[in-house]
Amino acid sequence: MEGKIVKSQEEYTLDGSVDCNGRPAIRSRTGSWGAGILLLVNQGLATLAFFGVGVNLVLYLTRVMGQDNASAANNVSKWTGTVYLFSLLGAFLSDSYWGRYKTCAIFQAIFVIGLVSLSLTSYLFLVKPSGCGDEATQCGAHSATHLSLFYVSIYLIALGNGGYQPTIATFGADQFDEEHPKESHSKVAFFSYFYLALNLGSLFSNTVLGYYEDKGIWAVGFWSSAGSATVALILFLLGTPIYRHVTPKGNPFSRFCQVMIAASRKWEVEVPSNDDLLYEVKGGGGDNLADNGGRKILHTHGFIFLDRAAVVTHRDHTVEVKTSGAHNNPWRLCSVTQVEEVKCILRLLPIWLCTILYSVVFTQMTSLFVEQGAAMKTTTAGGFHIPPASMSSFDILSVASFIFLSRRVIFPAVAGLRKSGVGPTELERMGAGLVIAAAAMISAGVVEHFRLRSVDSDGEGGMSIFWQVPQYVLIGASEVFMYVGQLEFFNGQAPDGLKSFGSALSMTSISLGNYVSSLIVTIVMKVSASDEMPGWIPRNLNDGHLDRFYYLLAALTAADFGVYVLCARWYKYTRFEERGSRGKNTSHFIV
Repeated sequence: MEGKIVKSQEEYTLDGSVDCNGRPAIRSRTGSWGAGILLLVNQGLATLAFFGVGVNLVLYLTRVMGQDNASAANNVSKWTGTVYLFSLLGAFLSDSYWGRYKTCAIFQAIFVIGLVSLSLTSYLFLVKPSGCGDEATQCGAHSATHLSLFYVSIYLIALGNGGYQPTIATFGADQFDEEHPKESHSKVAFFSYFYLALNLGSLFSNTVLGYYEDKGIWAVGFWSSAGSATVALILFLLGTPIYRHVTPKGNPFSRFCQVMIAASRKWEVEVPSNDDLLYEVKGGGGDNLADNGGRKILHTHGFIFLDRAAVVTHRDHTVEVKTSGAHNNPWRLCSVTQVEEVKCILRLLPIWLCTILYSVVFTQMTSLFVEQGAAMKTTTAGGFHIPPASMSSFDILSVASFIFLSRRVIFPAVAGLRKSGVGPTELERMGAGLVIAAAAMISAGVVEHFRLRSVDSDGEGGMSIFWQVPQYVLIGASEVFMYVGQLEFFNGQAPDGLKSFGSALSMTSISLGNYVSSLIVTIVMKVSASDEMPGWIPRNLNDGHLDRFYYLLAALTAADFGVYVLCARWYKYTRFEERGSRGKNTSHFIV
């Protein structure tokens, strides 16, 4: 009996994860919700810190730095885009060399340094004279040195947060063994709670910190952000003994290039009809792992040209003099798993491209929704003023509600209606997110249509800003289906050596959505403007037709949904070989 208890306590994880000392991770001592909750709190605090700067950065640039509206908006767009570009850097370092833990720790430290630097620079040099920076009082001119300190600070923040975000999501997922029945379900739930933590952190920033910064009390906002990021880093480091780690798998770009070059060299070689004749690394002792230590990927049909890289020819074997034994030249012969890694990325790209237009819709919440709200009645019966930007709180509350509704009600209900007993897949949920996003744009268009009709001869509108609530709620619901499904899908389908890259795809989708949104607005204004008409989105919305722009986005999203359905039907899921299973003992066919 005592032996059985000890055995239970010493059960190792099945996914190959290790502890902080590099030893196989013991299930009862590492990972699971103990580490997961710590990382969720870390994510909430880090998001609070980031949006404590980002939510009112445009106001800081105009009121404190003295920039005009156009320059400030342009600089914020560049800064935001840079954040998401840095996510690719963090994902690359995490997957290839540093591992998730080290990448998270280093980039969070950079994040804290940037926030402390911004707080000190603002307090000592920029917010001068004291009390400036509110809506009524502009700050004085600044020297080149002070400006340099400011830009170094905010781009350190961009580097730290950008490199950290995609890695922390993947690192959190690593805490759950997907090959264990109970923990595999917890891993799926983690992504929902991760997105919830992100939204709760931004809720505090958009309301409390945003209020103080709007009043010109920038020190409170920035120092609160710095303090929040510092606490997040400390909590992250305190969890070091209980984390599970996945070892980095090496540079994925070299593996990608090897497949392309090897396939190109064999463009005349015929691919055998029997999959077992393609080259694959043989596992030793039943440890059926790929050459980079990840799980093997089963062969799929499609992109047949790439399969030539795994066809063995007489010229594919070279003998290394410095080592004993024969080695394959990776630029001539690649394993099936390596070929399938490239196929996997190529199959993910069309799905990812279809999510960019969704991000165009999502970005309207922080731009045109706010401008639309500013043109509506923003005072209550008691005379209380409602800031238009604060309406995004309904989006966050919608996200929180639909995360619990989807997991407790919607998904089980769908599973009950199906013979398979399986809930909606990630691809189905992402498609539902596109449909709901189109509905949000129709809702916004209808509200704008009636708002324009309510404007009197004096240019005053009598429509309450609370009519915007449905469009914010619909956007929040669409996020749960799209962005949470996107995180699960890319993390689950990406090869073992590209998990953080999968999470980074979600962030770059948002980045490109911002740029595409700006492009669409520019095109619409050029086409719709004339001598008699200032365009659909003029400075004074009462003179334009913002409703038509919303309907245009709804139509584009509907068209994107049609393309997405075709891509989803074409997509072939990545199938991984189980760890510890013995591969077939087959001979490779030599051409």
